[in-house]
Amino acid sequence: MDSTSPVHIGRQALYDAQGHVAAYELLFRDSPHAMEAAARDSAATSQVIVEAFTAFGIEELVGDKRCFINLTREFLVGELPLPFEPGTVGLEILPGVDVDDDVVAAAAALTESGHRLAIDGYTGDAAGARLLPHVHYVKIDMLAGDRQRIRGLIDQCRRIPRIRLIAQRIETPELLDLAVRHGFQLFQGHALSRPHLVTTQALNPTRLARVRLLTELAAEDVDLDRAVATIERDPALAVRILRGVNAASNGLKQPVSSIFQAVVLLGVPQVRQWATLMMVADLADGDESILTDAVVRARMCQTVAERRGAGAGPTAFTVGLLSAIGDLIGGPVGALTDQLPLTPEVAEAVVHGTGDLGDVLRDVRTYQRGGPADLHGDLLAALSWTNGSLSEPSLQ
Repeated sequence: MDSTSPVHIGRQALYDAQGHVAAYELLFRDSPHAMEAAARDSAATSQVIVEAFTAFGIEELVGDKRCFINLTREFLVGELPLPFEPGTVGLEILPGVDVDDDVVAAAAALTESGHRLAIDGYTGDAAGARLLPHVHYVKIDMLAGDRQRIRGLIDQCRRIPRIRLIAQRIETPELLDLAVRHGFQLFQGHALSRPHLVTTQALNPTRLARVRLLTELAAEDVDLDRAVATIERDPALAVRILRGVNAASNGLKQPVSSIFQAVVLLGVPQVRQWATLMMVADLADGDESILTDAVVRARMCQTVAERRGAGAGPTAFTVGLLSAIGDLIGGPVGALTDQLPLTPEVAEAVVHGTGDLGDVLRDVRTYQRGGPADLHGDLLAALSWTNGSLSEPSLQ
């Protein structure tokens, strides 16, 4: 089994009246050849959120533009978490959501907290109309009825001044011209652009690490050291946590030098939310032996650095871990470190092998390749620590 897997997200642009890209809708795709989503359930939504913010990095996907993500009932009513700050992502309420009192109350609460909600495929029905006071965007299907019906939907929405209208399914130049004349603010459809598939390689987080992390974080008194140790034992989970810190939604631009510092900055509640979504997304397991080798390199860097007095142990662990992840994903390691909130010392050590930590990393990698460095004792210590850590019984 490969230790990495391709991750796909569909991205379709929304344009303003001047023809400029104003936002993107992010869509679930389960294969590089999928033209449309094979699923629109909570697992699909979870995967879009997790991959957009942690496998790609939201800035890489949409730049400084707003993005819209489809939400199911579970996300709206709080059964599944939204691990980003209000106002950073447009939340689309899908047409299949049963609009009852709970959903209306949840929409009101989300808007009150600063989120921006959108109704997808608004038809003017009584249930959907209950949501209008609580949303900022309404999408109207330009193919769902004649011009008189569309005019009626527009008039209904314009009774609430803050609502911005999005014309969707613009399939012909004639429909685009009609939408412009009706005064829509945003436009989406195949006549403008089709969904574009974006693919990257992501490490497969192991379910075991996520279960342990959730167990750690669910405790009344969270043992932060134990939680960080759980994250460090799964390279993919560790890099996701680092990327979570760097997500624009968190507003955290302070560079970090260790996973412990990243967890402290991100906060236990948000780490718990990311771990929960990773469970729901149900990403495939990675090759345990290859992932173990990555953790061994990280632990060796830590033990060597501590023995030499070359730097803080947790920082050296992070350097070794990131270098191993870069090897597994392939391509320039700088493409990985550029997406993470790292201190210059850590980034330079990983990318260019400079500084005391770079010397440690180079010696460890040389030894792992059969070089002359005398690190046999460090290897045995790292193997013992890694094997003992990864074979721990599940916590109760």
